[in-house]
Amino acid sequence: MSNACVILSGGQDSTTCLFWARQHFAEVHAVTFDYGQKHRIELDAAREVAEMAGVASHEVIAVPGILHGRSPLVNAAEALETYDSFASMDQIIGERVERTFVPMRNLLFLVLAANRAICANIRDLVTGVCQADNANYPDCRASFVSGAESAITLALGLDKPGFGPGFTVHTPLIDMSKADSIRLAQSLPGCMDALAYSHTAYDGTYPPVSMDHASVLRAHGFEQAGVPDPLVLRAWREGLMPLPATANYAAQRAQPGLAFA
Repeated sequence: MSNACVILSGGQDSTTCLFWARQHFAEVHAVTFDYGQKHRIELDAAREVAEMAGVASHEVIAVPGILHGRSPLVNAAEALETYDSFASMDQIIGERVERTFVPMRNLLFLVLAANRAICANIRDLVTGVCQADNANYPDCRASFVSGAESAITLALGLDKPGFGPGFTVHTPLIDMSKADSIRLAQSLPGCMDALAYSHTAYDGTYPPVSMDHASVLRAHGFEQAGVPDPLVLRAWREGLMPLPATANYAAQRAQPGLAFA
């Protein structure tokens, strides 16, 4: 088995991909990017889940101020859009790109992660992009990943005869719904425990009560999968929030003293 480098934001998808990589590669390394994001709490989440996964190494690469744009994640003058429900969010966003999109972010991350990977003699990157999400991010499409993978292979000269295999960018979640990715997480030892310490909310707060795009999508995914979100259960256990009214928390509501496991 070869080694892999995982782009780890500290969110739900990248955490799932980290534990997926543990099952598919001999040794797993992780890189996280501090780009001045509004939700800086995800950097702490990345450190926590990397430790829980027992990665061979974890580097937080600082590139603050590099990425500009109208996204509220990097532009303090822009307000974070919130929604009343998944259905209303789906209708409002429609075919447009969700306003949290940061231009060129994923390409920059792939380039820097490829630099770290190749310097460690690693030719496999893992990233949690998903084109099934309804944010319509253009840099989460399979066609983008394929193009970036080809560009990295060419840039490193790995397309030349005698240079061995090229460079591969793995996207385990690319066509999965959030519910499907949660079912995958359930099959990966330790992943659901780690999801209790991941961070999704774009407003950068804990407990997870925000109604931004990423938070609504995460809540809807767990509802569709029929299982409670470990992050929500953690906050509930700590007395920081009530349980949601959705059916996937029915068992906990029926047994208020039920311990988190």
